[in-house]
Amino acid sequence: MNEYTFPILYGVVVGVLTRLYLLRTDYRQYPTYLHGKTIHIALGVIAAGLGTIAVPAIMEKEFTAITFLALAASQFREVRNMERNTLNELDQYELVPRGKTYIEGIAIVFEGRNYLVIFTSFFSTLAYLIWNVWAAMVVSVICLFIAHRLMTGNRLKDIADVEYIKPHFEGAGLYVDNIYIMNIGLQARREEILRYGMGFILTPKNFNARTTIANLGQRQAILHDVSSALGVYRDSGTPALVPLAKRDLNDGRVGIFILPQVNDIEKAKKIIENAPILENAIRMPKKRQFIRRGE
Repeated sequence: MNEYTFPILYGVVVGVLTRLYLLRTDYRQYPTYLHGKTIHIALGVIAAGLGTIAVPAIMEKEFTAITFLALAASQFREVRNMERNTLNELDQYELVPRGKTYIEGIAIVFEGRNYLVIFTSFFSTLAYLIWNVWAAMVVSVICLFIAHRLMTGNRLKDIADVEYIKPHFEGAGLYVDNIYIMNIGLQARREEILRYGMGFILTPKNFNARTTIANLGQRQAILHDVSSALGVYRDSGTPALVPLAKRDLNDGRVGIFILPQVNDIEKAKKIIENAPILENAIRMPKKRQFIRRGE
């Protein structure tokens, strides 16, 4: 053993533990099975090894070894493509699809978490070699806290208020509050909707939020999360029972119509409030700088 053995082992272990912490199966139900998790854990080990080995390589002036980090970046981009392709295939068989915006967000997250593992292993090993194992532990905790903060992100409750409103019919038109959802012609379907249906109104807190929740991908993500957690009262070939989200064009509110199998208003409200804000759906028109003509 040489002077780098224990720092390298420490960096790899911390990196793998970070990847395990970031690898969670939650209400989004992905990744679910053991083989999917095994793939991500194996990639986490590779990422931890790359981040750890970079430090001794720099100290020994073996700068050619750093090129492996560039190679790793290209490989982890393939991870994003793999996740995107897999989820796109699976999405065709969902009763309530995730939508392409949600899938792209998940794919980006899986790529980004490998980079977080690299940074955690790199700085932990660097602290071990410069100072000692106790300093490395402190740095590891700080890196883990940063990774946790980046993992959580913003939730829908941060930008919009959620209120339960019972769906109702005006003639054949289904409404949540005054927001038109769809037209239901069959009386039997109307009775099922009134029996099982729930309605929620999302009221944006500012103009930026109004533009964000108007995004079709963001709305579809909300519908998918609720349906994944509470089930959905429908089967294939029943378009009248599809959960929908429609927008009030006057004030930017969004009406959510769902048909959960578990009819729990408070639980449904909490799920909607904790739906993630998709990075690709975020819009900030208020921050746009308008340039005067002639300047």
